[in-house]
Amino acid sequence: MELTLNSSSSLIKRKDAKNSRNQESSSNNMTFAKMRPPTYQFQAKNSVKEMKFTHEKTYSPENETTERWEKLHVLSYPHPKSDSSVPVFVMLPLDTVTMSGHLNKPRAMNASLMALKGAGVEGVMVDAWWGLVEKDGPMKYNWDGYAELIQMVQRHGLKLQVVMSFHQCGGNVGDSCSIPLPPWVLEEVSKNPDLVYTDKSGRRNPEYISLGCDSVPVLRGRTPIQVYSDFMRSFRERFDNYIGGVIAEIQVGMGPCGELRYPSYPESNGTWRFPGIGEFQCYDKYMKSSLQAYAESIGKTNWGTSGPHDAGEYKNLPEDTEFFRRDGTWNSEYGKFFMEWYSGKLLEHGDQLLSSAKGIFQGSGAKLSGKVAGIHWHYNTRSHAAELTAGYYNTRNHDGYLPIAKMFSKHGVVLNFTCMEMKDGEQPEHANCSPEGLVKQVQNATKQAGTDLAGENALERYDSSAFGQVVATNRSDSGNGLTAFTYLRMNKRLFEGQNWQQLVEFVKNMKEGGHGRRLSEEDTTGSDLYVGFVKGRIAENVEEAALV
Repeated sequence: MELTLNSSSSLIKRKDAKNSRNQESSSNNMTFAKMRPPTYQFQAKNSVKEMKFTHEKTYSPENETTERWEKLHVLSYPHPKSDSSVPVFVMLPLDTVTMSGHLNKPRAMNASLMALKGAGVEGVMVDAWWGLVEKDGPMKYNWDGYAELIQMVQRHGLKLQVVMSFHQCGGNVGDSCSIPLPPWVLEEVSKNPDLVYTDKSGRRNPEYISLGCDSVPVLRGRTPIQVYSDFMRSFRERFDNYIGGVIAEIQVGMGPCGELRYPSYPESNGTWRFPGIGEFQCYDKYMKSSLQAYAESIGKTNWGTSGPHDAGEYKNLPEDTEFFRRDGTWNSEYGKFFMEWYSGKLLEHGDQLLSSAKGIFQGSGAKLSGKVAGIHWHYNTRSHAAELTAGYYNTRNHDGYLPIAKMFSKHGVVLNFTCMEMKDGEQPEHANCSPEGLVKQVQNATKQAGTDLAGENALERYDSSAFGQVVATNRSDSGNGLTAFTYLRMNKRLFEGQNWQQLVEFVKNMKEGGHGRRLSEEDTTGSDLYVGFVKGRIAENVEEAALV
């Protein structure tokens, strides 16, 4: 398929090169193969003046390995730590693969990927939903829709981040569709409701299996950790020839929204609303049993009968509760005991999952990553209430992110953090937010732990202020810069003229480490972007090409 965008920059259509030997030499940071040069057909008026070569492992539909040389205008991923360039990925729609297991709107997806490639992005991210792939029964996996997507992404010379999504889609910020856990899993939950997280009122949350039963064979003879591991192993076996090539990263889902946390602030049915403190999720029988055992182990049996009785409700503010108020129970001996157990269980869950993923994907050539939530409301209070209920033991007196970063570092896993686009001044005063302070703390924690940091935006944003904040965060001298950034999310609005213009400029600035000049609207200088700024009639063409 050919797509012509009415831009002054070039679109390149590559003719597939034949198999070649990859004897390599290096000169001036550029790599060349001793082979016949690939042939190209050039469309449009200007050619791209400066290009970089990168070597990429690709595969034919028959899974026969070939070696191709792609002529790209972006740096290869992953990039060296000394390189200030940050590759930008774009999240695909949540329903990229349908409930029937097929690629959704393949023609529109093909055009969209072509446009994103032209904008200079490194690749895209997709959720591999447990509820889709294993819905027909235990260990009955259907990867067909993802296979189609992977080959399409490869044809466009893009990279792919794949999220092992063991959570439900639906009921949280930005969820535009509903993808429940596999039916056979929900059948087990109906027989044993304690398999899912439970709050003090007995409200069950079906987003994710409770980590309290991680090591209990409650899913038809397998433990949840075994089920997640078998899922990842199936993915490795099915796409082994692509992992480390077009599949550049595997992100391991470890909780609701794929994040390592408890589902303490569910939006479904109005249960929680911003900036509520949320509630502890430790009242299923498995979590209560663990709490009791922990209390007995330190000689405080009476502390193990329940979670905090004075922690309020989902929509409360910290000062509404005895536990979270300025000098509340959180800072007592009991509060410290409870939070050490509650946060420790979350760390243990992450450690088990990442250990398994490391064993499965070791030697594949793909990066491993995990996601941590940017819970920025009430960050400026002493107790950091919303972080505590989510499982992050982060208070005025206790660093909750360094232990998480160290656990990620132990397994060589990239820590992916959200809310990179937010500014303190944009937040309501009564919420005591500080997304900037939170991001700086995580930057410092990852630097101290020796683990890489990647980022995402928490909410859909298309404005220069949000993009500028991400660039500024990456350039900050406070802790780690970013190794990659994933933009949320590809949809129709992204391809609208001004929004598209902002994305193109952002991608260019991140490639240049935040030091890029502002592109002119005409972009007639032959820059290294295939697609320049898009306005008016050109914007209409891009939008038409990418109806997602």
